[in-house]
Order: sequence, then C-alpha cells, then structure tokens
Amino acid sequence: MIISLSSSLKTSVVLTLLLGFYTLGHSQAQNRPNVILILADDLGYGDLSCYNSASKIQTPHLDHMATEGMRFTDSHAPSSLCTPTRYGILTGRYAWRSRLTHGVLGIFDKPLIDANQFTLGQLFQQQGYATAAIGKWHLGFDWQTVDGSKPKIGSNRLSNVDFTKPIGGPVTRGFDYYFGVDLPNFPPYCFIEDQHTVGIPSVGDTGKKGGFNRPGPMIPGWELVKILPTITDHAIKYIEDAGKSKKPFFLYFTLTSPHFPIVPTPEFMGKSKAGAYGDYVEQTDAMVGKVLEALKASGLEDNTLVIFTSDNGPEVAAEIGIGAYERTRVFGHYSMGPLRGVKRDTWEGGHRVAFIARWPNVIAANSTSNELVSHVDLMATVASILKVKLPDSAGVDSVNILPALKGEKLTQPIREAMVHHSGSGDLAIRQGDWVFIDAKSGNANGARAQSDWFNKQRGYVDDNYPGQLFNITEDISERKNYYAIHPEIVSRLKSLLEKYKRDGRSTPGVPQKNDNTKNSGDAFAWVPNETTP
Repeated sequence: MIISLSSSLKTSVVLTLLLGFYTLGHSQAQNRPNVILILADDLGYGDLSCYNSASKIQTPHLDHMATEGMRFTDSHAPSSLCTPTRYGILTGRYAWRSRLTHGVLGIFDKPLIDANQFTLGQLFQQQGYATAAIGKWHLGFDWQTVDGSKPKIGSNRLSNVDFTKPIGGPVTRGFDYYFGVDLPNFPPYCFIEDQHTVGIPSVGDTGKKGGFNRPGPMIPGWELVKILPTITDHAIKYIEDAGKSKKPFFLYFTLTSPHFPIVPTPEFMGKSKAGAYGDYVEQTDAMVGKVLEALKASGLEDNTLVIFTSDNGPEVAAEIGIGAYERTRVFGHYSMGPLRGVKRDTWEGGHRVAFIARWPNVIAANSTSNELVSHVDLMATVASILKVKLPDSAGVDSVNILPALKGEKLTQPIREAMVHHSGSGDLAIRQGDWVFIDAKSGNANGARAQSDWFNKQRGYVDDNYPGQLFNITEDISERKNYYAIHPEIVSRLKSLLEKYKRDGRSTPGVPQKNDNTKNSGDAFAWVPNETTP
C-alpha cells in the first residue's frame, strides 16, 4: 500500500478513506521494524578494527555487529562537519541548500531545520512510530532571553538566556522525546530534556577548565566525563521501555564521542594503543555494546534495524591535544585509514565513514557492500521500508538503498552521483570511479592541520590547478590529480554539479528551490561565520 503524504483532504469521503488507511497503516506498524540509528561524532574511517586490521584501537562490539550484518566500504556523510551532516540525515537534503553553506551552527543559534521541512522523525511519527532523539543535537534551539535581545554571553560568562522558558528543538522536529546536550564543548553546560534544560545553568565557566573551550553558563558540578555514560543510560532505558510496548520505535542515538573533549572514564584509560583518543573510541564501542545488549534483552533484536555510522572524519585541530595527523606519527595509528584528509576537508577522509547495518533475516550476516551510499539516503530508504511515497519537497537528495541492504544483485549503481560538502563550503561531486573537487584543494583545515610529516610519508604534492580530479577506484588515497589530463570528465562532472544546484535536488522529481543563492548556480560573495568547533 502506498500512501501519499501530500494528498489534500477536500471531502468527507476522502477523509473517511484516509482515516481507514491510517488505521490500517498504524496496525501494520506493529509488525514493522524498529529502527535505531547510532551516530558517532568525529570517528575516522580507520578507527574501527573491522575497517582497519592495523588499527591500534580494538572495537569488539562493533566488529561483532559487522559479522551479524553488513559493512559498507564506500559510505559517506553528506558533509565533513557535524551540523550539516545531521541536517542531511534528518531531511534527506544536502545542507548546502540550506542557509548554512559552510561551517556549523554557533552558540545559541536558531534551528537550522525549517519548521515546515519534513523530517525523518515525522515520517516515522506519521506511520505510528514512537520517536526519540538522545544525545548530541547541534541543529539549533529557540532560546528565549530575559531582555528580548539576541542570546549572548556576558563578561561574567553568564547569559541573558531565560533558561526557564521552552526552547523547542528535537520535539518540534519529529521526536516525541529528547534527552542530551547541544554539543559537549558549547554552553550551556547541562543536559536538556524535551524543551527545557535540566536545572538552571547558573555558574559562569571560564572556558579553560577540563575541556570547556568556550566560556559560558554551566550547571554547578557539571562533569564532561559523565555525558557519554548518561546519554547511554537514557538510550538503554528507552529501549527497555519500548520492549514493554507494542508500538514500534525510532531511536536517533547521537553519541558525543570521540569528539573533543576527549574524556574517557577511568576504566577505559590506557586500554588502547592510540592514546586518550583511542581509549575514548574503545569506550564508544563499549557504549554501543550496551545498547545492543539492551535490545537483545528486551526481545526486540530480531525485528530491529540497527545502523552505526559517524558524522564526519577524525578531528585534527591542535586544541584537542593529539589530532589525527599527529596520531599517525606518535602512535602509528591512522584514524583516516588509507584516505586523504580529515574532518572539514573535501578529500575522502573528511566524509567517507564506517557504516554498519544489522537487521536479522533481512540483511545477510558477515556481508560487505561497496555500493556508493550517503546518510541522506535514510529518508528514501525508510520510506521504502514503510511503503510510503514521499512528497516532492521531501528527501530531495535521498536515494533508496534498501536493495543494497538486502544484498540484491544490482545491474547499475543505486545513485547517479553524490555531492560532498566541506567545512569551508567547497563542493565536490562523485560519480562512479571519479570525484571532482570544485576548488584548488581539498584541504579545508589550512595550516591548523600540521600535516607536513604525513604528506611526506604519503607522497602528497600540492599543485596549482583550479580544481582536483581523482580516480577513487585506482587511487583511494587521492595522490594523482587528473584535472589537466581529463578535462572532458571535469566538464561533465562540473555540469552535473551545477544541474544539481539549479534543480534544488539531485534525484528525479519536481525541481525545488535552495534556501540560499550561493548554491543555486549563481555566484555571490559570502563571509565565513565563526570558526568551526
């Protein structure tokens, strides 16, 4: 049965029919799969031992999940930064079409997802699912202030935000329940439940203590080390409660690790051979293991699709201590694996990420797929699973990857092409073997990367061409730039990228409008926002 979400209700007859359809759909939902999406933060393609046999980090729980399901080797976050990736996951739309053409949302920024934008959570809700978001949000809240002016942090490191007022957020964008933090290194330093902070942030943190790299209001006694265990406990409790209910559920569980600040709990310190970062990744693996165990104990394992992935590549910024490039020299651990680039970059290491899916009796155990897939594909895939037809304005960049998940023999690629989005706003387009970066370099980190040692080791040499063209199949490390050798491929890919910009979508359907003019095919001048975290 296919139900159009955009059907207009004009007569009582239609209302009656649709009510009958809804009732049937709601009843069928009882036998539809639960879905859990676990999103790590800043986890590199080479961090998991099931993706990198030479990893200095052991991830037994995720390795086991891979043996029970499918591991994708060519999966990509829609951006190499967290906010735009999260936008893409929940809307099925590239974030460079939104107002956020580069960077991430800043402290106390307004919601990035428009109130009228159809979301993944709403898709589940309309099909009778319970929905919850637990963990990091970083897509904006509607903060209200005591003086009616814009939210700000004063010299006393406190804010004019009225923390007694509702703040919107996930519960206004398709989720019945929310518990988590905006992000661990942004104020306010406190938990948020549904539309309110848990307590009033009444202490002004200096921004220098214990990983708080941005000053602002904090709950007295706030401890960064407790964030990951606490959100994990809430995810487990949600699953346990779901096991007592007959209603199917969607859990969007967004980890705060291994994002800065690197704060493994004492029992994980020194466990890995990759320093504190490696220890934190091993704790991340353990938290996933706890969630999977809770799912099994609740009797929901066989009817639940679980997906684990990351929002972008590994962090490299100097303020986190030992970043991804420095780890290669100090510990011999390559968070980016064989890839070039890291978080923020347009190169593969910025956005190619681990993607593991487990769904008993549907996804073959111990299977691997090299199909080109993206996080934006979740919208169309879920719609296919639930047999729902999306409106023309929804999931404009989303492709149904269910055939790949089922291991069906494909006669052609699932998607025509994929667009990559860097932290600085540069775009690249991948089609088949080729990726074209529409910029002089894939480096969006600049000098902060401190990667001279790494570049020399890998044999990377800068050039002065206006763009970069790589054959990913034969050169996954992106060493040889074919820009001047294959101008016909450059022209073809650039034309397709411009078409995707103009059409407001990269999938078949009615053309849509982008929210900004920068990526509509017309050039315009823009000014970078605050430095990305």
